[in-house]
Amino acid sequence: MAAIGSAVGLGNIWRFPYVAYENGGGAFLIPYFVAMFTAGIPLMMLEYGLGIKMQRSAPASFAKVDKRFEWVGWWAVIVAFLLVAYYAVIMAWCWNYLFYSATLAWGSDTHGFFHHQVLQLNQPPGGLGGIPGYILLGLALTWVCVFFTISRGVRQMGRVAMWIVPLPFILLAVLAARGLTLPGAIEGISYYLEPNFSQLLSPQVWLAAYGQVFFSLSLATGVMITYASYLPHDSEVTNNAFITSFADTGISFFAGFTIFSILGYLAQATGVEVAEVATSGIGLAFVTIPAAISKLPLAAPLFGMLFFLTLLMLSFTSAFSLVESCVSSLVDKWQISRRKATLVVTSLAFLVGLVYSSRGGLYWLGIADHWVSNYGLVAVGLVEAVVLAYFFGASPFRTFLNSVSEIRVGGWWEIMVKFIAPSILGLSLGLSLYREFQQPYSEYPIWCLVVGGWLMVVGAIILAFIFQRVGGRE
Repeated sequence: MAAIGSAVGLGNIWRFPYVAYENGGGAFLIPYFVAMFTAGIPLMMLEYGLGIKMQRSAPASFAKVDKRFEWVGWWAVIVAFLLVAYYAVIMAWCWNYLFYSATLAWGSDTHGFFHHQVLQLNQPPGGLGGIPGYILLGLALTWVCVFFTISRGVRQMGRVAMWIVPLPFILLAVLAARGLTLPGAIEGISYYLEPNFSQLLSPQVWLAAYGQVFFSLSLATGVMITYASYLPHDSEVTNNAFITSFADTGISFFAGFTIFSILGYLAQATGVEVAEVATSGIGLAFVTIPAAISKLPLAAPLFGMLFFLTLLMLSFTSAFSLVESCVSSLVDKWQISRRKATLVVTSLAFLVGLVYSSRGGLYWLGIADHWVSNYGLVAVGLVEAVVLAYFFGASPFRTFLNSVSEIRVGGWWEIMVKFIAPSILGLSLGLSLYREFQQPYSEYPIWCLVVGGWLMVVGAIILAFIFQRVGGRE
């Protein structure tokens, strides 16, 4: 349940619909499902199996494979930290919008409200400025909740997951039922699924698909290795990997129907095309959806609160898992108390989050999301697959998986983790890097992209090697 909660998060409701929309609509489902079956599910089995077999966090597990590769686990954990640092800021916005929903405080100009009144965006890309107090309060509240849940141990986290994981699914079903009954919903869904097959020729679309799979499944962050390490040594692997992956995919696909049915209604209510109301990126959740909610004929504040409560609940389960990956790694390496490790991780993440909470933080957040999701996660997944398939051995690993699993995997799994997944990940990564240098992301200043993107990705690798060399338990 906790693993599903980690996989199903903001990536399903906030990220998947706009990534699909930006990368070919219905045609995006082709690279997405290819990514799921060639990398997502095979690597989910790989991470589950590694955690159960080694009974350690990601860095310690890779160290047991070969001491030289402990850095790979630390790289994954650092990427998890970078991810949750800006993830928590989006959660802070959700806290505020949960409050605003009660009175539909955003009014008719939802774009101006979000950018100028909530974020108080008044800095150019690369600037910072002050921090709005209510965002700071939301960020602090987020990290306090995370700290008290994680610091009390795995059992406490499991109890919390049993309560808050089912709730978002119920809320999402309610929102979907309401969205599908609205006039114009069918037009919105048609737009969501309308294929643009020409996009499939772009390597960026394929990288976006793999990045979305890794982001959404919490792969390449050490999360699934850590969660699996808490299970008995003979626990089922393949069946749980399929269940977690299909649950995540199903929720993503279902969330797209929910979001775009509401967008279809907004398009009809305002007399414009769906393409003109379908704001991409973060604006989808905080600009476009509030505008649609305001036009609901009945109980608009209630459905507004349900939407942002759903986002918040889904966010917490993912944040718990990302922080747990970091905390368990510190505990395993340096034998410090769980409470102290949690305090270190949450405090540092809070401080990093202050950058994204500033009046110029939206630009930094966009850069971080682009590099961490599209390059950090995919690169870690590529290295993970190569190390485990070639240095641990795909064949012995498959033998172990089949010895503890109800569903036995055949030779296809070895082919996926040894050849298909590394080849596709490597090719997509290489072509996208080439394109990145030709056309810099979002036309931000180069120094801003270097500091917020390249320096962060390269710095994560350097820091991973440093953590490997710093003393701790052998």
